Amino acid sequence: MTLTITPSGQACGATVTGVDLTRPLDAGTVAAIRSAWLEHLVLAFPGQAMTDDDLEAFTLAFGGFGDDPFIAPIPGRDHIIAVKRKADETAPIFAESWHSDWSFQAQPPAGTCLFGITIPPHGGNTEYVNQRAALAAMPPALRARIEGKIATHSAGVGYAPSGLYGENDKGRSMDIRPSESARATQTHPLIHRHPETGEESLYGCIGYIIGIEGMSEAEAYPLLVELLQWQAQPQFIYSHVWEKNMLVMWDNRSVLHRATGGYAGHDRLLHRTTIAAWAG
Repeated sequence: MTLTITPSGQACGATVTGVDLTRPLDAGTVAAIRSAWLEHLVLAFPGQAMTDDDLEAFTLAFGGFGDDPFIAPIPGRDHIIAVKRKADETAPIFAESWHSDWSFQAQPPAGTCLFGITIPPHGGNTEYVNQRAALAAMPPALRARIEGKIATHSAGVGYAPSGLYGENDKGRSMDIRPSESARATQTHPLIHRHPETGEESLYGCIGYIIGIEGMSEAEAYPLLVELLQWQAQPQFIYSHVWEKNMLVMWDNRSVLHRATGGYAGHDRLLHRTTIAAWAG
């Protein structure tokens, strides 16, 4: 198979053609996709009529399944989540704040795969922000303030019973399961080194990050807000336009992402897996 990699022309992202993801991938093709993924951070594969079996096989080829808490998998599967929204749904858009998937885990997923099944005629872009580029362009004074800092991550804001997706979140079609366990914390450096490429990038942002070790809330909160204002600037963003039968994979270690709306009155359905942390 000969892959064609077409960069998006934005801050990251590329489209990949010349491969059929409904067929087993040989080692050379997996290596070529991984290389493109590490370079472009977000890859889109259009025209892939994948089944759930195909989605699982693709995920396994790139490192196995990550652990997905707080959202029930689809019936008959252990590792596929339905990211869905009904045409008449009025609950806030799921995952519309910047984040890196499950950064509150001790070993967060290396990547995420999302497959488009029902795609509205307009709206619903997924936006990605390149944290490698954001760090490289960061003013030295701001970098000095975060250098060596350890961030405290937690899912509590979203998935605790009192959280955004907790007991008061009504009328949502996604099967979210809030839990007191969401209040647990985990630490990661604000600047980390990619385990595969060795390149530095920012990791995570306010939301899942609830504090910084050695700093009071009064000190940490303004810094985290300032950091988000820097790391989510337009020049670092790739806005992805979905198509039916398109698979997208992204590197959670190098990008933040968020969902967008703009498709009221239309159903939207995608199936998602996460790729386990890179074990080398």
